[in-house]
Amino acid sequence: MARILKHMLLAAIVSAGWHASAPAQQAYPSKPIRIISPFAPGGGNDFLCRTVAQKLTENVKQQVIVESRPGANGIIGTEAAARAAPDGYTIVLIPSGHAVNASLHRKLPYDTIKDFTPITLVGWSPLVLTVHPSLPVKNVRELIAFAKARPGQLTYGSAGVGSSGHLAGAQFETLTATKMLHVPYKGSALATTDLIAGQVTMIFGTNLSVVPHVRSGRLRALGITAARRAPGLPELPTIAESGVPGYEASLWYGFVGPARIPPEIVRRLNSEIVAVLNLADVRERLASQGVEARPSTPEEFARLLVTDLERWAKVVQRAGVRVE
Repeated sequence: MARILKHMLLAAIVSAGWHASAPAQQAYPSKPIRIISPFAPGGGNDFLCRTVAQKLTENVKQQVIVESRPGANGIIGTEAAARAAPDGYTIVLIPSGHAVNASLHRKLPYDTIKDFTPITLVGWSPLVLTVHPSLPVKNVRELIAFAKARPGQLTYGSAGVGSSGHLAGAQFETLTATKMLHVPYKGSALATTDLIAGQVTMIFGTNLSVVPHVRSGRLRALGITAARRAPGLPELPTIAESGVPGYEASLWYGFVGPARIPPEIVRRLNSEIVAVLNLADVRERLASQGVEARPSTPEEFARLLVTDLERWAKVVQRAGVRVE
């Protein structure tokens, strides 16, 4: 891991130094900045991109444009960013699935580490372990006992093979020594609808998709997948504190650009985006969508990418998950 981390930090910070001896460039930014959202409009990724873009436009006095490039679980838009000029005018908002894709797919059109420059983490969003009210369990410990007594009988839905909800469930099975049946859907909305109808036993759903139904009593939440309790859901314990030490499967979002962006531009982008994320109204907007703003330095984000790359590789291997 130390070798990978060293390489990534160099790629993020030092290797960009080849620009240092180049002739003086025009002050940055001198033209519009493009933010690629590698998922369809209307989702969480798109929401975060547009929230940041609006404030960046005001702060840097240049238009910041959001371009949606959905497809292949984020791979299409992410590849477009990797192939862009390393001048700071094209960046992409990646989710934690960026680190997972390297293990799910036999071959990607880019290197998850080498082809990108980390800029900043944006925020975290826990998943919520949610069950149908007919299930006779009130907490995670009771769920584990119930599942162990019925191997292979309980089902969990997800947005699809390799989705965050799928891998959260796979990790849960591994750490609790339980066996459940994964039921993939074409989107989280369909999985949630079937959970409400009692067609599946549980899901590891996003705050936005399941909490309204928990509040209405149609679903029951048992815990969250984050390492610590969520400010917006303080009453829900973490799965780790509920008898599954070491469990964490939160979603995160962060900005990266192509490899070899000049370090001075990385610093400028980082400072401007961090300033936006520290605005009270922006933090409130993110919180309304279940996202806790957590800006970082490029180095901190680089370390997170390396850690998640290795952590999810183990989960994928143990679960035998593969997307062809």
